[in-house]
Amino acid sequence: SFCIPERCIPNDLACAEPFQIVASSGKTLTCWPNRLAEPEPEQIGIDMSKPKIAIIIGSTRDTRFADKPAAWLLENARKRDDMDFELVDIRDYDLPMFNEVASNLWVPSADPRVVKWQQKLAEFDGYIFVTAEYNHSISGSLKNALDQAYKEWNHKPMAAMGYGGVGAARAIEHLRGIGIELQMVPIRNAVHLGGGEFFKVSPLGANGDMSEVDALLQPSLNATLDELSWWADATKA
Repeated sequence: SFCIPERCIPNDLACAEPFQIVASSGKTLTCWPNRLAEPEPEQIGIDMSKPKIAIIIGSTRDTRFADKPAAWLLENARKRDDMDFELVDIRDYDLPMFNEVASNLWVPSADPRVVKWQQKLAEFDGYIFVTAEYNHSISGSLKNALDQAYKEWNHKPMAAMGYGGVGAARAIEHLRGIGIELQMVPIRNAVHLGGGEFFKVSPLGANGDMSEVDALLQPSLNATLDELSWWADATKA
């Protein structure tokens, strides 16, 4: 169902008679009468599968708060039908401090724990980092996890959800700079759980349910996921 304009009926872009052409992919495409001109995506090699997004928990502390916002994020993200989401916990990978000969851009990593981490990252088309703010930056565990891979991050979009007194705003800004160096595509929007809303749900405050801050976070979450979806589709193309 592919059509060359000069062999189409004017105004409706349907083919006047069936004929075949060879696409750049090497596939033979047939144009049939009364079919619209647009080719089927699979005919020209376009990947129509939904982008797969990792929600990465960036803290590994025993007493971390991250599980609560990460669970809220995953639950809400899975309400969408344009992307698939999976929770990825750095703590499950027992990553050593970076001790390889070089980045895996230059030399394959040797530690099997690091290789397992790289293989997991390679499954995804984009990432959302759930991060706290430690001294105006991300956690050491997240920075180390970022450093343990390179090729797997390249040319993929990244977003973030931050929590803390200022919603981890400074940490997320730092994270974007790291992402650029790893050839990721950091997006503008983010979800910030901060100020009084953070203390409503944090053990440092009232330790309430995330439903208490849901209405406030939904607009930024929707903007973040909409932007992430656009870039995930664009970078997969």
